[in-house]
Amino acid sequence: MVRSEFVFPSADGKTGIHAVDWTPETAPRGVLVISHGVSEHILRYEPLASYLTERGFAVAGHDHLGHGTSVAAGAPRLYFGPRGSWDWVVQDLYTRRNLAGERYPGLPVFLLGHSMGSFLARTYLIRYPGTLAGAILMGTGQMAPAVVAAGRVLAAREAKKVGDTHPSPLVNKLAFEAYNQKFAPNRTAYDWLSVNQENVDNYLADPLCGGDPTIGLFREMLGGIAYIEKAENLKRMNRNTPILFLSGAEDPVGDMGKGVRRAYRSFCRSGVRDVEMKLYPGARHEILNEAQGETVCADICRWLEAKLPGR
Repeated sequence: MVRSEFVFPSADGKTGIHAVDWTPETAPRGVLVISHGVSEHILRYEPLASYLTERGFAVAGHDHLGHGTSVAAGAPRLYFGPRGSWDWVVQDLYTRRNLAGERYPGLPVFLLGHSMGSFLARTYLIRYPGTLAGAILMGTGQMAPAVVAAGRVLAAREAKKVGDTHPSPLVNKLAFEAYNQKFAPNRTAYDWLSVNQENVDNYLADPLCGGDPTIGLFREMLGGIAYIEKAENLKRMNRNTPILFLSGAEDPVGDMGKGVRRAYRSFCRSGVRDVEMKLYPGARHEILNEAQGETVCADICRWLEAKLPGR
């Protein structure tokens, strides 16, 4: 495997987006673009990239706007931008897909989105139908519309109170502390991420992970979630694009599997012809870093192989 890194301009017009390509030693047969989650960065996915490149897939990804090293000088971390900046992050994902397509011409391009990255991937599927050979939605969820609407009202109120570029202690408590309470008594504030304590400790030790997202990011993400849950928007997706839902059965983001099932059913109702779902018993949010991690990698690889043209 060969890793190469570069920078491309964000749709925000001022930020350089840090991007990574992992290329197999032999000619690749397909490309997987990865969309990471909130408060983390793309290099955390190198073990998956290593697994897939050994099996003939090129892997591409980038640090989302405001994450990792995709932060402009003087800009706040974990912040996308003003109202409407969710669209910038989705546009960056489209740019990344096209850059991968240019580097590996003629190869099928797949997309994997984890957590917040899955919500971005679901937005992508609506905005850019027919541009992918398939998509994997990992660690995703689906909240009731009333809950999303209440969250958006609260985020707007808190943004006025603390400022768009600052975290809201109240919102972070309602979000992440609520996730962690399901696993009390807690060893750390991030027990909800993983049963694997070493993974949680590595996350805490990584200077590019953790931290409280700004209230502006929460506002944008909740707007994105409201958008992807509307039936009329789901019908804009390409019905022939295969979809795979993967999640831990004990993942609070997916409401312990219930939210994943709701998302799965919404795709089926929208007319998507090839939708699969798998929940991993005992696993929490970061299924790639759980005891079942190698099984998850193998499941991803098998699904990609099955969706290659001509298979």
